[in-house]
Order: sequence, then C-alpha cells, then structure tokens
Amino acid sequence: MSLLIAAFGFGLVSMSVIALAAVGFTMQFGITNMINLAYYLNKAGISIWIAMLGGAAFGAVFSFLINRFVYAPFQRKGTALLGMVIVSLAISLMISNAMLPIVGYFSVSYRERFSHLLHVGALALTVNQIAIIVLAMGVMLAVHGLLRYTRLGKAMRATAANPTLARNCGIPTQRVIDVVWLITGGLCGLAGVVAALDSDSFMIASGAGFLITALAAAVLGGAGQPYGAMIGAVVIGLVTELSAAVWAPDYKQVVAFGILVLVMVLRPQGLLAKRGALAAAG
Repeated sequence: MSLLIAAFGFGLVSMSVIALAAVGFTMQFGITNMINLAYYLNKAGISIWIAMLGGAAFGAVFSFLINRFVYAPFQRKGTALLGMVIVSLAISLMISNAMLPIVGYFSVSYRERFSHLLHVGALALTVNQIAIIVLAMGVMLAVHGLLRYTRLGKAMRATAANPTLARNCGIPTQRVIDVVWLITGGLCGLAGVVAALDSDSFMIASGAGFLITALAAAVLGGAGQPYGAMIGAVVIGLVTELSAAVWAPDYKQVVAFGILVLVMVLRPQGLLAKRGALAAAG
C-alpha cells in the first residue's frame, strides 16, 4: 500500500509535467523541447526558477521562427496533413542532430536541486516536485483564463472555428496564429525544463521518450482540446506511475504507448469529441 501511495505522489508530479507539454502540443500540434538554455543559465549561477523563464522564452521564439520559415511555407503550398507530420519529424531530427556538437552527447543535471522531503499526509514529495505541481496548476489556470476571459482567447477560438469568417469579421488571424505559436512554444520550453528538473539527469535524447507521454495525453484528450489534454495528462501521469509500482518502472513508456494505440483504435477523436478551441490555429 505504501508503494502505491508513493506511486500516486509520483503520478501527480508526472501529470503536472505532462500537462505543460500536452496542452502546448494539442494547441499547436507540435512540441519544442528547450531545456539546454535553462541548463547553461543555471550552470552560470542563475537560479533554475529564473533560468526556466529563459528556456520558456527561447522555446517561444524558436517555435515562432520554425512556423514562419518552415511550416507556413509548406501550408501555403497546400501540403497534406501527413506531409506536415513528415516535415515536423524531419525538422525535429535535424534540430536534434545539429545541437549534438553544441551541447554534447553526455548527461547533465541542474546545479540547483532541493531534495528535502515534505510530507503531505501519507505522501512524501521533494520541494522540487511540489513546486512543479504548483507551477503546472498555475499555468493551467492561466491557460483557462486566457481562453475563456480575454479578447485574445476569443479571437483564438474564432480563428480555430472558422478562419475565413474570423478574418472577414476583422480578426487579424495571422497575428493570432503567431501569438499561438509563441504561447505553445513557451509552454513546451517550460515543460522541457521541469521534465529535466524532475529527473536526476538529462541529455538531448531525453525529449524523444518524453514526447510519447505528451502525445498520448494530447491524443487521449482529443486533438485541439486544451482541456482534454489536461485530463489526458492526469490519466497518463497516474496510470504510468501506478503501473511502474505494480509492474516495472522500465515499462512506463510502454504503458503510455499502449494507451495511445488503444485510443487511436477505439476512440480516435479522444475523450472530448467536439472540435477543439484551437484545432485549426496552426
């Protein structure tokens, strides 16, 4: 029982990390994992919580540039969805291999790690893990507030529902799309930093495994559904950690991939079947 309680606590942390990436992923159908900039800032003596902002900012700008100079030209030529997926995978591989000579092949870790345990009832979590949970909850509330209560959020929903109609109504759809890329790139950059913070060490290849869980959460919730991605993150985070406790930790990604396959076969539209708030914002 104590092992399951501990796994539940780890699941809360995992779902917090996954939620940051899955929401960014589902809002823009892509992911940018920018963890090395935060590492170098932290290595220079800057607090990881400040360096995290640098990683998120770089992720936002980098995501925006990739869209403007890579994805947008393909979309203007009418490239099919499958073609865009292939382009996305190709760009991911190119970036990873281009970064290898710069950041190295070896594993690194952040200098600033708080391993002091705090007990919340029967749960025992480190200061870092609790901070990650609080951060994820704050970001999810901010995303909810943005989508529901701001003019930008309304413009994003209108652009997603019908870009042509939104444009004819005076909404600057291209500007909205640019902002969405900045937001989602920032979210994914932030997710990369907290994922590395939750690990003992990380390297450039770490993002590939993390992508599976983020993708599984996004697909489970429903493509283009930010709220679905949040629900998917809760399910994937808890199920993978609990399965590690009753089965084996090495099979966590297998479980996530298994859930992804089952969802694609049984309910490909995801848990939330309606068209997402940002399904067409890319």
